[in-house]
Amino acid sequence: YRRITLALKNLSFTINHKCVQRLMQSMQLKSCIRAVKYRSYKGKVGKIADNVLQRQFKAERPNQKWVTDVTEFNVRREKLYLSPIMDLFNGEIIAFQLQRRPLFGLVKDMLST
Repeated sequence: YRRITLALKNLSFTINHKCVQRLMQSMQLKSCIRAVKYRSYKGKVGKIADNVLQRQFKAERPNQKWVTDVTEFNVRREKLYLSPIMDLFNGEIIAFQLQRRPLFGLVKDMLST
């Protein structure tokens, strides 16, 4: 009824929103409720870390450069989140953590192992 009331006011009709609501109910008119489309992008959130590696993904000795990431997997219609630490010298996985929710504890627990 809100959009109908606004449209009527734009057409220079003076009518109360309650009257529009009552008329719509008596005529069994219902508004279409549209589902809000999900958008994961929220703009800049938090601090962006400095680019320390400068795209140099090779290490000259073990334990010189470690990288980490959080990856989402769908397993049997359920989401799982993997957070590994990888040594760039030989691609070895140093440690990893697997959880059902992508919380900060996922990365924190992985770093403490």
